[in-house]
Amino acid sequence: MSHTGQWKVRLDLFEDDDGTTKAHLVLDTGTTALTGRGTAHCHPADMNVPEIGDELAAGRAMVDLAHQLLETAERDMQGVAARRPNSPRTA
Repeated sequence: MSHTGQWKVRLDLFEDDDGTTKAHLVLDTGTTALTGRGTAHCHPADMNVPEIGDELAAGRAMVDLAHQLLETAERDMQGVAARRPNSPRTA
């Protein structure tokens, strides 16, 4: 059985005056939306390189989203297994 799909991802980055970069990542599957968040903090003694903060915050938001997506898949697999004919029943 063939299947194709298109999911949309949007990443927004914000840097505060205190050197904190925040990432907000939204995955829209058309039926579900998941949101990942990540932050990065520039140490006062470090040189301010915004691209590094963006990369760290975005990467952390992606990891957060990945964990949520895997948890969603696990729940969906359990739901499908529970509805399968002749599958063992759990209490």
